[in-house]
Amino acid sequence: MYPRQKEIAWSPQIAYAVGLITTDGCLSPDGRHFDFTSNDKDQMETFKKCLNLKNGIVRKRSSYTNRLSSFHIQFGNVTLYRWLLDVGLMPNKSKRLGALKIPNDLFFDFLRGHLDGDGCIMKYNDPVYPKSLRLYTTFMSASLPHILWLRRKITSATGKRGFIRNDPVTFRLTFSKQDSIALLNRIYYKPNVPRLERKFFIAKEFVTSPR
Repeated sequence: MYPRQKEIAWSPQIAYAVGLITTDGCLSPDGRHFDFTSNDKDQMETFKKCLNLKNGIVRKRSSYTNRLSSFHIQFGNVTLYRWLLDVGLMPNKSKRLGALKIPNDLFFDFLRGHLDGDGCIMKYNDPVYPKSLRLYTTFMSASLPHILWLRRKITSATGKRGFIRNDPVTFRLTFSKQDSIALLNRIYYKPNVPRLERKFFIAKEFVTSPR
């Protein structure tokens, strides 16, 4: 992990990790500790690598099923904690999250982390026109201000607006096929970027940049 007194410097790896923390991470109110949870152990390993963590990954029991159905990691670092506060994250962030201070040149690394943490890529054949392939890319948040900020950033960078829907729990920013293709090519802009392989497996058919 980064030494406590070392200044945090932006990088593609850090931006990706911030995207994951934004969606699936938790800042403790104590001003020091973090918790990151995922159902994908390979994503946990990628997260550890991005932040150079040595902490162990442990199983986590679901509050709904009482089963050990996910993984999580806990760690403490005051310097990183304060840096993330300056970026715009905070404890109990789900419904309070707004705009974040992400460098423009690293926004798509952050967005890939956001997608891997709490987004989805779906493709399927149209039930009416079976030869027509549908593709949707969706980003989710319980905070409408955060989703609106995300949309503004994506539109500024790509010209794509998508559409926003809400259910009782989350707001969803979704992009349909052609906009998804343009967006996924920016998200997976070069080979071997930090990523969740099961989501890239769906996207790779539409990614024309080097893999």
